This record gives sequence, C-alpha cells and structure tokens, in this order.
Amino acid sequence: MKNKICHISTAHPTYDTRIYHKECRTIAKNGYDIYLLIANDKDEISDGVKIAHLPKENGRFYRFFKKRKIAFKRAVEINADIYHFHDPELIPVGLKLKKLGKKVIYDVHEDVPKQILTKEWLKNDFVRKLVSNMFNRYEKKSSKKFDKIVCVSEEIAKNFNTNKTVIVRNFPIISDIDSIKAVDVEKEKPIVIYAGGLTKIRGIKEIIDALEFLKGEVQLWLLGKWENKYYEEECMKSKGWEYVKYFGLIPQKQAYSYMKQSDIGIVNFWPVENHVTALPNKPFEYMACELPMIMSNFEYWNSVFKGCFLGTDPKNPEDIAKTIEKLLKDKELMKELGQNGRKFVLEKYSWESEGKVLINAYKELEND
Repeated sequence: MKNKICHISTAHPTYDTRIYHKECRTIAKNGYDIYLLIANDKDEISDGVKIAHLPKENGRFYRFFKKRKIAFKRAVEINADIYHFHDPELIPVGLKLKKLGKKVIYDVHEDVPKQILTKEWLKNDFVRKLVSNMFNRYEKKSSKKFDKIVCVSEEIAKNFNTNKTVIVRNFPIISDIDSIKAVDVEKEKPIVIYAGGLTKIRGIKEIIDALEFLKGEVQLWLLGKWENKYYEEECMKSKGWEYVKYFGLIPQKQAYSYMKQSDIGIVNFWPVENHVTALPNKPFEYMACELPMIMSNFEYWNSVFKGCFLGTDPKNPEDIAKTIEKLLKDKELMKELGQNGRKFVLEKYSWESEGKVLINAYKELEND
C-alpha cells in the first residue's frame, strides 16, 4: 500500500493552482492516500483529494500565532507518512513533525528573503533588510533537517542543498486547458487579459493607466483577488478604469475559458528582486491557450519566453499602451507569438512532465 501524504498550507486558498490542481490531484491519480490541510468550510473529498479544513480567517497575526497551532494539531491527527508544506510560516510545524519521526517536504514557491524586501508592512528598508537576512539564515538552517526541498525554479533551488532539492516548475496542465471551451461573452473590441493576484508590484495599475492612452481601442479583463481595498480603490480612480471589466476571483478552469476568448495575455510585474528571475504560472497558461503575450522586459524572461511575447517597461503606462497597439496592428506577429507559445508548452513546458518529477520524489522517500 502506498504512503499517506498530507499537504499543508495556512496561507493559500483551497483550490490553489499549484497545491490542489497540480500537485494534490496528481498524487491522487497515482494512487496515494492524499490529504490537503487547508482553509475551507468543511472536510470534504474532491478529485480524490481528502480536504481537511482549517479556519478561513487569514490575518497575518492569526496565521502566525493560532492557525499554525491548529494546523499542527490536525496534521498529527491525520498521521501521514509524508508531510508536504507550502508556506515559510510553517517551517516550525515542519520541524515539529520531523521530531515525531515523520518525513517532511518543504515546497518553496518564492525566494522569500528577496520577497521580504518588497513588504511594505515592514516600515523601512533597514527593517526589511534585517528581517530578510534573519529569515535567510533561519530558512537555510531549518531546510537541512527536511527530507526534500521542492522548488518552483532553478534560481530558487540555488539557495538550498542540491542533494535534497527537486525542481517542480509551475507549468500548465494541458489536458485541463484543452478540455475548456471559450467563454460565451460578446466582445466589441480586442481583449487584453490578466488573471492572477491583483497587487501593486504586479503592475496592475500601470496596465489600467495604459488604457487611457489607447482611448477605448481595447478592453482589459481582470480576473483575481485584490491585494487590499485601498489598492482596488486606487486602481478604480484611474482614467483607464472605464475600459476595464472586472470578473472577480473565479475557479481556475473557468479562468481558462476567459483566456481563450481574449486576444493578448499580459504579465506586468515590477522589476523587484523576487520577480526578475521568477517563473509565474500565468505566462505558461497564456501560452497553452495560444495567446500572444506582453510581458515585463526582464532579461531572464527574454531567455525563457523568447519568441512568445513583446517586452515592455512595466512601470511606464505609455510604453505598455504602445506595445499593445503595436501587437494589435500586426496580426501575423500575434499569430506567430501565439503559435510559438503553444508549441513550446507542448514540447517542454507541461505539468504532465513535471508531475512525474514530483511522484519520483515521493518514491525516493518511500524507499529511504
């Protein structure tokens, strides 16, 4: 009988793309007894994944000092053979599970020390650098005690012991995307789409501001959850907001149907340290939907996504507008970029291949 596996997250939504849709569903399909300990209204089973609910309250203080304790208690009750956690705030939980003799995997979605340098709730640069350095030392020391480190990119993997590190990238599930039809929504003009977290450092306001320069020639479809109400209100005050259609946070598969009805996918991340070598989900999903892309002109992205996008200055709305306009005027280029993206995804950027890497990591732990 295969091992019982428990994934844990106190920070992510129940049906997170990486955790639930990719990793947990893949584990279930491979015959494992898989639990997902995560914020939800109730215990339930979905796609063979046994969801064990945690409170949905998600304030930073609550997560750190109460939710984490609840998560540890429930994790012990589940009594899995392998625990796989997804949030840096759960490192203490992982260490406690190791003391109980369990095998533990730390799934690193972000370069957290770099990410800390962008946190505005840490009041100044000195504090951010201090906290970043402290966490960097703590993360590296703690990770030595875990059985595996799963990283989303080669760049993040460099921070950890290579003997324990496995790279499982955020590539799209092609079979899921191909099973979805385009949404039945009438459009009167070309659609630029962004689906994902609506945050300041992802350059959402700059995209909206760019619409003013395009004078109603395009519409922006936004799908996702706002960072906070203040940033949402700031974006809604932009003169470009009248050309935005906001759909809210919708299920992942439904989001693909909106992508398939769109003309251009956009990823406009600011050039902060944690972004310039990141591999976010979104470009690969756009590529799978055969969308030409406009992306921040990062050197790393130019190497990974070459031939699939036009680059732009993510902090310059006028440049974003000119790049959108340039692409829309060149139908052959749009077609070429979209076809290149689809081809690259099918050949080397699919979850179908990455899922095998994850399963092999579990098999290695089973045999230890």
